[in-house]
This record gives sequence, C-alpha cells and structure tokens, in this order.
Amino acid sequence: MIKSFSMGNYGPIESLSWQELGSINLIIGGNGLGKTITLKALYSAIKAMEEFKRGDDPRKIQEVLADKMYWTFQAEKLGDLQMKGAKDKLRFSMECAEGGLQYSLTEKATTTLVDVNETFAKKREDNSIFLPAKEVLSLFNIIIKTREDKLFGFDDTYLDLAKALRRPNQMGRNYKTFSDARQRLESMLDGKVLYDSETGRWSYTRNRSTFSMQTTSEGIKKIAILDTLLGNRYLTPNSVVFIDEPESALHPQMLTQFLDIIDILAEQGIQFFIASHSYYVIKKLLLIAKAKAQSIPVISLEKRGIIGSNLLEGMPNNEIINESIRLYDEEIQVALG
Repeated sequence: MIKSFSMGNYGPIESLSWQELGSINLIIGGNGLGKTITLKALYSAIKAMEEFKRGDDPRKIQEVLADKMYWTFQAEKLGDLQMKGAKDKLRFSMECAEGGLQYSLTEKATTTLVDVNETFAKKREDNSIFLPAKEVLSLFNIIIKTREDKLFGFDDTYLDLAKALRRPNQMGRNYKTFSDARQRLESMLDGKVLYDSETGRWSYTRNRSTFSMQTTSEGIKKIAILDTLLGNRYLTPNSVVFIDEPESALHPQMLTQFLDIIDILAEQGIQFFIASHSYYVIKKLLLIAKAKAQSIPVISLEKRGIIGSNLLEGMPNNEIINESIRLYDEEIQVALG
C-alpha cells in the first residue's frame, strides 16, 4: 500500500501532500487541474519500483524511472513536466510498504534523471495497473504495434494494460474474494469477453452469439478488463489500481455496482486511487464510507486551492457538489415560476 506522497511544481500542481492514505482514495476536481497528472505521477513511481531489478533487467532505478515517466507522460522532455514559470525544481516523494522513492528535476531535464533517491527495504513483487478513461480492447493490436515502433500516441498506461490483459488465465484456485468479485462482474457482463491469442482479437459472447469489440458497448469493455485482470491473476491482494474516470461509458446503476466490487477488492488488500468528476462516484463512495465506518480520503483540486477531506466525515465541499446544488435550486425556481 502507498502510505503517503507529496509533489510540488508538477504540471499544474504547485504543492500537494497527502498523508494517511486508505484502501480507496478519491481525487476530484475540475478539468485541467491535475487529477490525471497526479495518478500518472503515482503510477510511474510505483511501476518503476516494480520493474526495478525484475527478471534480468540490469538498469539502475534512475533509468527505469526516467523511461517510465517519459513513456507515461509522453512529454518531449521530462523538464516539460515542471510547472511553467516555477523557480524551484519539480519534486516528488512517495512512501509505501516496501520503502520510499524521491526525485526532482528542472526544466532542463531531457530523458534522464539524476537526482533520484530510493530506500527500498525489500523488492516489490506485485503488479500495479492503470485503467484509463478511454477503452482499450478494440484498440488492443494498434496499441501494441504503435509502441513496438516506439511512437507517441498511446502512453505506458495503455501499453502496460494491454500486456497485462494478454496474459493467459492461470489454472488452479483463485483468491476466494477475487472469485466472488468475478462472479459479480460476469453477472454484470451478462456474457463472456474472450481473447483469442492466435488472432490477437477480443470478442463478446452472449446467448450463443459472438460480437466483435467494435460493436460491443464501452461499459461492457470496462467491466471485462477488471474481470480479466482478476482471472489471469495479474492483480494480487497487494496490487495498486489507478482508475481515471470510472464513470466513463458506465450507466449510473452499473457504475454503483462497479464501485461495490472495488470496495470488496479493497477489503482484501488492493489499493485504489480513483480520479473522477462524477457526483454518482462521490455519492456512492460516501455511502460505502458511512455504511462501513470506513475511511475514504479525498483530495479536491480546485482553482482556489487543494482541499483535503474524508468521506467518512460527509460530503466534501467542491465544485461538483456545488453545481448539483445550483441545478437543484434552478429547478425549484423554474417550478415556482
């Protein structure tokens, strides 16, 4: 589990420090204020820890991290990630169960990192994954081919996910809770999404009829991705999952069921970081926090600043909620003439 992190002069974020993280963590706020950047900063750091010294990889941590940041953010040079006009360096630090990772850079940084410090007490053996807002399955082969050719377009969040999904299902008993979660996911799918390793294509089967991914709904694809990662055991009870806009392409009813499954998996150890601007996501997670007396930390990225809160203490004060209230007030005024 990621215990805490801080970042400064990182894209649009001047200063952000988030302590006492939970099994489910929510980032909300308006467009362009740094939700996805925060997720990608955390993702590139935890993935660098996982890839460092894995297998026969001889690279130093500086090289692994620089490469992961370059292909995750796809900036022409790493220095472009520094806040425009900032006098101080971009800085990032993260503490997790296996140790800590810190780095900084200036606008002159190209594709290498020099100022990196790690305090790994042990090797991280688990896998983390990023579920982007855009779907992956119908673009599966294009993502792989584009990145094999070292072209910008699909960043490492897409490539890593595509590789993870290509992993075959594992034989034997799965984690019991994962099996329970998969049963609920497959009930939501009302069918099966399968990968053909020979053709490299995905298909959706329902009522003995098979459909291509191009004609399958976005919501079905999103549910299928999580189901597949549980089925092939890419995810373990110590994984960290980053989800950008879970509400994308999901009907509100399916979205709330999806969040229930996330809560089940979080109880078993998987840590989630969710970026959203959906009232439904906030409200459902609030209900989970209240029903289970569970801490769900929230960071609200607003133009007036960064506000920390916890859904266990109630609905956070942010522009998403304020707009919902404003629309309700407008409806009352229209109704009253």
